[in-house]
Amino acid sequence: MIKIIGIGIVAFLLLVLEQRIYRRLWSKGLYVTIHFKKDSVFEGEAGSLLEIVENRKRLPLSMLKVKFQTNRNLVFEAGDGSRTTDQYYRNDVFQIGGGEKVTRTLSYTGGKRGYYSIESCDLVASDLFLTSQMVQTLSVKTSVYVYPKPFDSREFRRSLQQLNGEILTKRHLLEDPFEYRGIREYQTFDNMKSINWKATAKTGDLKVNQKNYTSLKAVRIFLNLEDSGILKKTDCVEQSLRVAAGLCEYFLGQGMQVSCHGNSLDKLTREPLSLEASAGSGQMTAIYRALARTNVEDVSPFVGLLQDKLLHEAEGTMTCIVSPNQYEDFVALLTQYQDAGQEYTWFYPVWESTDPKLPEKLASHIQILHI
Repeated sequence: MIKIIGIGIVAFLLLVLEQRIYRRLWSKGLYVTIHFKKDSVFEGEAGSLLEIVENRKRLPLSMLKVKFQTNRNLVFEAGDGSRTTDQYYRNDVFQIGGGEKVTRTLSYTGGKRGYYSIESCDLVASDLFLTSQMVQTLSVKTSVYVYPKPFDSREFRRSLQQLNGEILTKRHLLEDPFEYRGIREYQTFDNMKSINWKATAKTGDLKVNQKNYTSLKAVRIFLNLEDSGILKKTDCVEQSLRVAAGLCEYFLGQGMQVSCHGNSLDKLTREPLSLEASAGSGQMTAIYRALARTNVEDVSPFVGLLQDKLLHEAEGTMTCIVSPNQYEDFVALLTQYQDAGQEYTWFYPVWESTDPKLPEKLASHIQILHI
């Protein structure tokens, strides 16, 4: 009996000692890394997330749980240890010996445009006999962009070819200050030097000269993502971002400088979408990332934010506007722009079954895109 009690006491002391050793040493030499294999994918494209656990000490870990969460718009393959509610929750179990390294690859699909990150992970370890648990939180800081998939359709390609023809026609014309395209009404944003005083004296109203086309230097893309109506057009708003991506990709491929401006705020910088004209190799990536980060729930009025840029910086550019809505102040701004003799194309994404009534004066500049 005494011998049995003695064995029990020794076993208890060994268990206590083993628990203390694990509490002190379980995280020593333990390295856990979680990172996206690529920092960007397109909507619908597959990607991979790597989980790497390395135990550089001799002490084995009979059970190590690695827990993290990320946005549910990254669609991971269903499996044990995963759960999707408002977020995607992952709980992977590892059994790892001393000096061992384990790598797991988790496959996912970019379900929706956005910028997604994993900020931290929780480690839960047990001793050899699974009698106690130790917990630690690690910072991992990994992120991935899900780019909007560039819009494509037969009518869109036809519009792009037509625009490209106009650009090729105009881009080689040089401005001649003595050659005019016509005379029109003075607008508040016109330079005083362009006033035609003879025509003004004859009519009694201020008139300005319209110069012939300058050499086209760039294409401007304006995004109006206002969606304040009772019937929300969420799908059309998202499609507008895809249309903008398609326009930028096409014109950059033609060697044009491209700028992109919008009235939505960046989720990271809290600044409006604005990328100045460039034809550099990194411009498309910069545009894709800005479109991925844009927050369509945080939008400023287009007229208040982008009116000056639209009206005052048009010289030598082709202007494309993407908007899924035709609010009154927006239509009035485009009418003013058109009356000033400026050329533009308004790409208007609508539902397949919709046949919107277009503003009569602007109709010739509008390209309906069914989604």
